[in-house]
This record gives sequence, C-alpha cells and structure tokens, in this order.
Amino acid sequence: MNLKKPKFWDYNKPNIFAYFLYPFALLIKLLSFLNSKKNKKKVKIKTICVGNIYLGGTGKTSLSIKINDLLKKRNIKSCFIKKFYKNQFDEQKLLENEGKLFLSTRRLNAILKAEDEGYEVAILDDGLQDYSIDYDIRFVCFNNFNWKGNGMTIPAGPLREDFINIKKYENIFLNGNLENLNDIKKEILNINPNINIHIGKYEVLNLEEFNKEDNFLVFSGIGNHNTFIEMLKNYGLSIIKDIEFPDHHSYTNKEIDKIIENAVTLNCKVITTEKDYFRLESKNKNKINYIKSNLKIIDEDKLLKTII
Repeated sequence: MNLKKPKFWDYNKPNIFAYFLYPFALLIKLLSFLNSKKNKKKVKIKTICVGNIYLGGTGKTSLSIKINDLLKKRNIKSCFIKKFYKNQFDEQKLLENEGKLFLSTRRLNAILKAEDEGYEVAILDDGLQDYSIDYDIRFVCFNNFNWKGNGMTIPAGPLREDFINIKKYENIFLNGNLENLNDIKKEILNINPNINIHIGKYEVLNLEEFNKEDNFLVFSGIGNHNTFIEMLKNYGLSIIKDIEFPDHHSYTNKEIDKIIENAVTLNCKVITTEKDYFRLESKNKNKINYIKSNLKIIDEDKLLKTII
C-alpha cells in the first residue's frame, strides 16, 4: 500500500510532528551510515546514477531518459538499470519504451548483465543510497518547487540523507519552478562550490489535443503532484478540480469511475500523467486523456560534457 507523504514534510521549517519523529530519523541515519561502510564494487561498464535525496518527484526517470537520448545520438550503446519493485511498473514501462531496461532485485546484478551483453553505459534510475556500487557519475535530482521541504530526514522530513551530503556529489539537477533558482543555487554552492548544477523544465508535447476553452479535472499519483498542476496552468489550461493520490498508486475501477462521475458533474474533461495512464485498467480508460511531456535541458552541451 502506497501512502501520501505528510504535508508537514514540505513546510519551510520543521514543526512539532517533525521534532517528535526526529529520534526515529536519527536511528535510520545510523543504519544508513553503517550500510554506507560496505565495500563498493567497481564494474567495467560506465555507470551513471540518477538519484535523489528528496523522496520522490524529482525527475529521475525523465533525466535518465534524456541522458539515454543524448548518448544514443552519439552511437553510444547505453541501457537503463532499475531495481525491481512491483508497484513501479509505470516507470519500468516508460523506460522500456525508450531503450533497453535491465531489471533485478539487486542493481549490481542488472549492471553485470548489461556488461555481459556489451553495453557501454549503464544509466541507473535511482540508486544513490545503494552503497554496493562505485558509480562513475552521480546526479542528485531536486524539484525546486518543494526543494528540500523542512530539511529533515525520513520520517521527520522528506530527505533520504542530510542535505549537507551534497558536498560528496558531483552533479545536481534542478527542475520544476525556475523562478527561485538564484537562492537555491547560492544555498547549494555554499555547501559544495565545485558541484555542477544542471537545470531543466518540462514541456507539454501534445498541447494541441486540449482545448483551452474546456475545463479540466486533473488527477495523478506521482511524486510531485503540484508541479504537474502548475505546468498545466502555465500552459493556460483551466483546472477546476485536482485530485492527488500516493506515488505509484494502483487505481481501482471504483476510483476511476468516481473520477469520471465528478468530471461529468463539473462538466470537465479528465487529464492525468502518462505514468498514471499506464497504470489504468478501468473500462473508462478511454474517457481519460494524458499529458505527454518532455524534459528540456537548459544547457544541453553542459550535460553532454558531463556524461561523455
């Protein structure tokens, strides 16, 4: 069962609930520290890990696909690596549509299989906190709409590790709301002045399929629902109602039927994300439209130099 993240995780500063959970966060950090001391395996194939510190909704999969596209254009044989989780078949499907995907319950096993099959570069969608692998290149992804939330680690906040740990990474990727970048860049560079900062934003590819005179009901079960809503509003779509589900939510027919009923009552058309659409099995699926989006890198040459 997937759970929605607590709202207090994304407050600007910790509240009483965060401080109450802080002792549990310390215990998890201790276990993570001990785990990080294990020996790392260095593989022959080049490894690019696209991960995050903030839990969910940071654009890892989109950046992984973009990196793969850049490598393919230069005839570099690249593939995707992803740890197998039953509830993440939506992301798995997206990656399979874009290239070769190796799945395993252990990322190292998937990497070694890719190596055996002659691939030159392995792009890992998630895995920064997998300390069994010595990665060649690492990206820490953030959505600067929520940034680092209240700044505390799980379960007191949304961070998988302390934010100050960005000092050990080589690259940060920012996507989402681009208006507050200067303050965010300053905060990053104060901790790690040598880190490469990459910036991207999402573009809608099938906007012509939607009439701006219509009203829309929007639902999603992704890591950052608010960013999706803001993107649609920025493109001039009229959002009458939006419904947020937990990340990687498995929709029931009853839930989809209720969404359709709400849309009929409000005289709205229904929109969701491409990832969510892949998870739908309802007979009403044909009554739902989905947004095709593309991640645009602000400085693609800079990204290319980093990964080549």
